[in-house]
Amino acid sequence: MQVPAPFEYERATTVDQAIGLLERLGSTARLVAGGHSLLPMMKLRLANFDYLIDINDLHAELGYIRPGPDEMRIGALTRHRELLESAELAAAFPIFADAERVIADPVVRNRGTLGGSLCQADPSEDLSAVCTTLDASCVIRGPGGAERIVSMEDFHVGPYETAVGDAEILVEIRLPVRSGGGSAYEKVERRAGDWAVVSAGAAVWLDGGAIVDARVGLAAVGPNTTGIPEISAALRGCEPTESLFEQAGAIAARSCDPVTDQRGSADYKRHLAAELSKRALRRAVERARS
Repeated sequence: MQVPAPFEYERATTVDQAIGLLERLGSTARLVAGGHSLLPMMKLRLANFDYLIDINDLHAELGYIRPGPDEMRIGALTRHRELLESAELAAAFPIFADAERVIADPVVRNRGTLGGSLCQADPSEDLSAVCTTLDASCVIRGPGGAERIVSMEDFHVGPYETAVGDAEILVEIRLPVRSGGGSAYEKVERRAGDWAVVSAGAAVWLDGGAIVDARVGLAAVGPNTTGIPEISAALRGCEPTESLFEQAGAIAARSCDPVTDQRGSADYKRHLAAELSKRALRRAVERARS
């Protein structure tokens, strides 16, 4: 039987208490909410901590979806199920519902959180690709209530590594709201609810039929989820056409850095990066037009 190494359990009831515990215990402690990624790694002894700090009681403080005229704010402890069921989030960013429908299973979606997904920093993680696509910003709080805002490009500093310090906690994700937008998510997985072989998110903003901005984010094709500025530059100012989507797919294929593993060869993953980018862009444009 696989069991974690021995650890002590703490339960925080406020954000400040959780930060205080992290400040006192240092790198020997780890926060846990859903735990569906952390605990399997601990059972395999791939991650070992002396303390786990349960933050599920913070849901009342950090579990929310707050629309605004210029940005939408989502608390880090918002559950996958809440993201999937939010009509306001689906109206502004349908890419979230696309992704949540293919994340794991209802048991995981009932407990797992947006913040936990981002902080796990798995290169194959779906919501990291979604937030990269939407140009999200991450609000990190430290001792004394000090907060700093980090872009998604800077949030993930390596596989399973983030910009969150030992005595800090991710408290909120902010998504810029712009008119004329549409978004979509495409994923290939070996079985329902599995990690992505490759996935692609796309967001497009139209004005007068032309693309004024576009973003594509890929997962499972490099050490971190990947945004592709070259695609954005190639699409801006153009009418959305199949030839333009083909060009974007070709850029996606050559811009990613997949490895051959049990999920497929590097060449196969590059092919998927191209194809899924085209599909996501096509669907994002359809939604922006509607």
